[in-house]
Amino acid sequence: MQVNAVSSTVSPSESAAVAMGDRWKRTIRPLAAYVLQGICFVGDDLIALDSVRGYLLRINPATDDTTVLNPMAVDELIGAEGLTAWGETFWVAREQSVYFFTLDHLNLQHFYTIPYPVTGVAVWQDTVYIASQKAGYIYIFEQSSRRLITQLPMPGVGPATLTIQGENLWVCDRIEQTVFCIDRATGEPQFSLLTPFESPTGLAFHVDTHTQQQTLYISYAQEEPYVRDNPNNPEGSYELSFRDRTFIHPLHFHYDPRSHYALSNGYLVEMTYAEELLPLEEVALEQLEWRIALPTETDRQKLRSVEPIGRPFVEEIQDGQRVAVFHFDQLKPNERHLFGWKAVLEIRAIKYQFTFDDVDRVPALPPEFPALYLVDDDELAMDTPVIQQAAKDAIGTETNILRKMLKIRNYVYDRLSYALTPRIDTPDVVWARGVGSCGEYVGLLLALARLNGIACRTVGRYKCPPAPEQRCVPLEPDYNHVWIEFYIPGFGWVPMESNPDDIVENGPYPTRFFMGLPWYHAEIAKGIPFETLTAKGEPVESVSIGELAINHVRFMVLDELPPIAPA
Repeated sequence: MQVNAVSSTVSPSESAAVAMGDRWKRTIRPLAAYVLQGICFVGDDLIALDSVRGYLLRINPATDDTTVLNPMAVDELIGAEGLTAWGETFWVAREQSVYFFTLDHLNLQHFYTIPYPVTGVAVWQDTVYIASQKAGYIYIFEQSSRRLITQLPMPGVGPATLTIQGENLWVCDRIEQTVFCIDRATGEPQFSLLTPFESPTGLAFHVDTHTQQQTLYISYAQEEPYVRDNPNNPEGSYELSFRDRTFIHPLHFHYDPRSHYALSNGYLVEMTYAEELLPLEEVALEQLEWRIALPTETDRQKLRSVEPIGRPFVEEIQDGQRVAVFHFDQLKPNERHLFGWKAVLEIRAIKYQFTFDDVDRVPALPPEFPALYLVDDDELAMDTPVIQQAAKDAIGTETNILRKMLKIRNYVYDRLSYALTPRIDTPDVVWARGVGSCGEYVGLLLALARLNGIACRTVGRYKCPPAPEQRCVPLEPDYNHVWIEFYIPGFGWVPMESNPDDIVENGPYPTRFFMGLPWYHAEIAKGIPFETLTAKGEPVESVSIGELAINHVRFMVLDELPPIAPA
């Protein structure tokens, strides 16, 4: 099966403001909307629910023109969520109950009340689907009799909204930043997709009446910080404040089960990495070679172009990866240089689609892997009793590779809290401390996984600030970042984030970045050092890179990538 959503909802005659080639990437920003908590389509009309104002809004996707459909009945919908429609009837959830109404009769009619808060509703003919995060289930009712037919487990851990398209139930999880496609009869997962923005709150398909192509739209709602000019502030006119931010954006995706992954929205990104030579002390080196890894080619990342900055470089291949080598015949004391590279990348979100059953029987690791990826090659403290015992406790008697890796991750999350640290300590020290940076999470995950026979390696190196709407504006990351990849024999390497999913105390933890990465991760240096120095062919040990230079990292989002065309 291959699924693509690559359509548009706006005909050229509707608005000259929408260029023909850009309709697929337009962000819809309805006027006077605060928190959208559900969207649906009635024909070509986009209908949205603003839970703060209680507005039922009709929005023109081409112009953002917004009409309030319930001007005399807004109180009924304040605090409601999970908007959906079937025929001329709208359905919403409010607290523990589900209601329905029509535009002719805007008073809410009670359908059903469950013991837990309801966040999502979907309707298909005489069947009503009700999602509850607290219950952990999607309840399925017969509408005419209001009889409970069955229940399906929720695929994620957060509040979820629902929609139905064909034989599939689509679940949009706010915490997971994920859209799950599941069989609406059995609950069997089909695939899942990462959203390009945080806090998705609603989803709906639009079917083009002319081409029958489908576009999946997602609504988002969150608070964003901003600097406010307040002349009445006695401590200064500028202060940090927060405001509501809500919008709707198409989620384009491409899934081919033969590849075992699904791609979703991507961006054309320019990344610049440069070193400013500024030694802390006078240093003289001869025949210096300064190696900086270049971005890699992966299932989700393509390197369009790369060019030198400041000084030319030559390329070499290290373990199958491209590395830029800068040559200095002689580096004199107080000498200053700026050098590095600028790359243009196509980067998409990816989610690998493996179930536990898929990997229940996998072949052995390639013969060269144990010496490369099961050893302590980076001060992992794998020979210490505390780490060896932790490796045993983490998996218990589990033998399935995915379950083992997930148990190891959750075991580490249960015992560590994230914080920036001045330096990277070994896993045994981090284990005792209970607090770690992303690099220390990585070290502990590597140690526990390798002791359990799972080949894994460090990956990084930077994340573009996740602001795709800020086009052609320099964006500078606050920190570098590393994560890991683990190897599934018979398939290959899949990613796993180090710490970003450790967001709640003692779980349940999201799995959005377990075998998945959002669009803003730049993949560089898979299992090889990001930067190294040699002088006269020998590693430089007398001085560190941090003592020699200051790095400058800059991203620029150039454009949104077009949807992947059907094969």
